[in-house]
Amino acid sequence: MHRIKVKHIIEILIHLAFWVGVYYTLNSLTSSTVKIRVNHNGKIMERSEVDTIFPYSRFTLAFLALLFYGNIFWIFKKALRYKSLFAGIAIAACWFILVFLANYILVGSKLNNSLPMGPLPPGFAAGKSGLNHLIPNHNALFAIGNWVHMQLTMLLIFLTAAGLSIAYFFLKEWARNELVRNQLEAYQLSTEIKFLKSQINPHFLFNTLNNLFSMAQEKGNDELADGISKLSGMMRYMIYDSNAGGVPLNKEIAYLEDCITLNKLRYADDEVKVIFDHPAQTGTVVVAPMLFIPFVENAFKHGVSIGQTSGIDIAIVLSDHKLTFTCINTKYSAIKKMEDEKSGIGLENVKRRLDLLYPGKHDLQINEDRGKYIVKLEIDLE
Repeated sequence: MHRIKVKHIIEILIHLAFWVGVYYTLNSLTSSTVKIRVNHNGKIMERSEVDTIFPYSRFTLAFLALLFYGNIFWIFKKALRYKSLFAGIAIAACWFILVFLANYILVGSKLNNSLPMGPLPPGFAAGKSGLNHLIPNHNALFAIGNWVHMQLTMLLIFLTAAGLSIAYFFLKEWARNELVRNQLEAYQLSTEIKFLKSQINPHFLFNTLNNLFSMAQEKGNDELADGISKLSGMMRYMIYDSNAGGVPLNKEIAYLEDCITLNKLRYADDEVKVIFDHPAQTGTVVVAPMLFIPFVENAFKHGVSIGQTSGIDIAIVLSDHKLTFTCINTKYSAIKKMEDEKSGIGLENVKRRLDLLYPGKHDLQINEDRGKYIVKLEIDLE
């Protein structure tokens, strides 16, 4: 936490130093020299040159900051949501033109209002600068004609600010994506190590399950044989298929169905009623493995009470490149929330995994309403 705070302070200081440099660069690029001469009866009595500083550079600096941070925090993020590259470029270009014109109109009007309306005193004549009036304070000496001619310089300054904002935004995005990728790799490695430490030899496990399956069939216990078969399939999925970054959604659904069947074996038929709605055809949809199982296991663990009738409603819906998973179970007063879990997968670990696997593309909502515990997870599959 202390390192993050120091990092943010350093980043703020760098930004402040950057804008101080921009301010002085702006003044140096927009300053001008005004030549004044005093003509008395055809004879030049006095000639001088005055270096004038752009009097409203602070307003232009504000517009540059608006362009820079508007691009970073709003425009570029909005543009990237569009599939069309042309639409994204058009949005950024419109924003640039809007800010540039706003600076031109506001600063131009202030310059116009700042010029005195009276004529030059007798004996004074305008030089090459195009001045039509004499302003006593040389720091405010500026001509509208000069402001109009300065717009090419202003355009280059604004284009430079836009280019720097593009570089800054994509460097930050690259750094953020690299950090997320490294965190995901570290998390997956840690999970695999923990799993390898806890698992027994999978071949021994499958051979044992097959033997038990054969014994159950010989005894005519079809229900036990079916349970062992489903358990064998679940273990195979957990050991082999779940190591992949993504699995077909139909495999994840099949795993959930087997998990529901095995969990129901622990209860009488009238103690728990489970409804699982899912699409019959999932096409080529791919999801992260073992994504929904924590919520289903939590529903059985904390949403079923022996001797009472409990209900669990599970649904998976596909619509417009979006997957919606819901799990609703009965809530009893003695049931602990998922957040209070001291062991098992826990809600924090689920949230962490979602943040790593679907950054900015998921929405997890967990609520309690009228004796029901409701989980709703939406995932953007694009």
